Amino acid sequence: MKYIKEFLKSETSRCLLCADAACQRNCPNKIETDRIIRSLNFENPAGAVSFLPKDNPCKDCDKECMAACKRAKIDRAIEIDKIIATLREGIKDKNNKMGFLKKDLEKSKNPKQVDISTIFCGVKCQNPFFLSSSIVGSNYEMVAKAFRMGWAGVCFKTIGLFTPNEVSPRFGSLKKESNPFLGFKNIEQISDHTIDENIAYISRLKKDFPEKVIIASIMGQTEDEWTTLARMMEKAGADIIELNFSCPQMVGKNLGSDVGTNLDLVRQYTAAAKRGTNLPVLAKMTPNITDMTLPARAAVEAGADGIAAINTIKSIMNIDLDNFCSEPKVAGKTSVGGYSGKAVKPIALRFISDMKKDPLLSDIPVSGMGGIETWRDAAEFISLGCGTVQITTAVMQYGYRIIEDLVSGLENYMSMNGIENVSSLEGRAIDNIVDAKDLDRDTIEYPRFDREKCIGCGRCYISCFDGGHQAIDFSSQSPRLIPDKCAGCQLCVLVCPVNAISAGTRVKKKNKRNL
Repeated sequence: MKYIKEFLKSETSRCLLCADAACQRNCPNKIETDRIIRSLNFENPAGAVSFLPKDNPCKDCDKECMAACKRAKIDRAIEIDKIIATLREGIKDKNNKMGFLKKDLEKSKNPKQVDISTIFCGVKCQNPFFLSSSIVGSNYEMVAKAFRMGWAGVCFKTIGLFTPNEVSPRFGSLKKESNPFLGFKNIEQISDHTIDENIAYISRLKKDFPEKVIIASIMGQTEDEWTTLARMMEKAGADIIELNFSCPQMVGKNLGSDVGTNLDLVRQYTAAAKRGTNLPVLAKMTPNITDMTLPARAAVEAGADGIAAINTIKSIMNIDLDNFCSEPKVAGKTSVGGYSGKAVKPIALRFISDMKKDPLLSDIPVSGMGGIETWRDAAEFISLGCGTVQITTAVMQYGYRIIEDLVSGLENYMSMNGIENVSSLEGRAIDNIVDAKDLDRDTIEYPRFDREKCIGCGRCYISCFDGGHQAIDFSSQSPRLIPDKCAGCQLCVLVCPVNAISAGTRVKKKNKRNL
């Protein structure tokens, strides 16, 4: 198969990722088909290969797994037999059509032992993966389940001395093609459990899971409340305190993001929390600001030991043009809420880069979050200087089970690239983020066309003509570059559905050549 990577991506993305997957239960050969497909979905092909059987029992199989597939109730069953056959073909491929996997497998023949544990603010963490402060970590049963599955820690849902009166419904999502959670909006506030209930949850969790890390997120309304809450969380058994200066949908003034955009309040409340505890304190930043370094500096100056970033972005999600209501609809009305999900990752990375390049913040520990779904997303945050990462929206969509591929994927990547521990990955990308004036503007990188792989769809031509520089000729139903018009923007590389266009050789601009 010429389009191995493209087939695997398109077919596995159709999978519903069922609970108690019927395909796996009905496989007579006991192949973990659900894990194979899930690993491919979460950018962990080497992990998927690890679940392949050594022989090929699918060859003469009656395809009972596909007969049980829930997707068939919508359109057609997932082609599990072809997925497994394609993986096998990719492993044996001599023409490197599946280079994204073959390269990794070649490196994994002699795997190196890696250590994905990390030390964050002086606290030992089994791995960098934490549940972020939200509904996914809001009571004992939920967090205990996550801990048993392999999460290193939790930032418990924000605790206050008041209990909010919540609305229903409280979630909305931005959809694109088959992805229902491209972007996600919530209008929840802090924990709706009482302070006594939350203290009991934290105390029990620490007693039952002493090796796990508990970050207690708190929110006060006065300096005394911040001090009191910090003291109470330390007594309950928390390992780290996180100060919620960033929730964008709180009811009332001087709460959440109102604090994070006010440098005086950041200083006052950070200092107040530090008076109540000897534990490390993180200040959680709001992205609803132009320059995050300013409140981050203010928090550090007032005693914060680290930063958590980013929280959700103020948003209005969709307008129903039949009734002109927005989501989530609360009796026909809504309010500005917090935007999260995969779509916010570039924004989160930008803010983290800003802080890590600031000379006064470069050595301050950062727990990163914002759009993390896969191990690759997490590794990107770590490569920009984050010591740990926190996740919510992906858990809400896919469940705690994503930890399996987060851990496996990161371990595989580190092993295959000779990275022995997380600290060796931390910050590697920082020096490659430079000021716009420092970018190379004297050379051009033309696109390279793979004629064998091109299917002649013309997507590159449409995008280049209508959104680029009219540098592609499609008169013969096969794209040809017009070098004198090409600006090297590489929009064509991004839109090609079969990855038949790639970056070519970088040359001096005056050396334009015929391709």
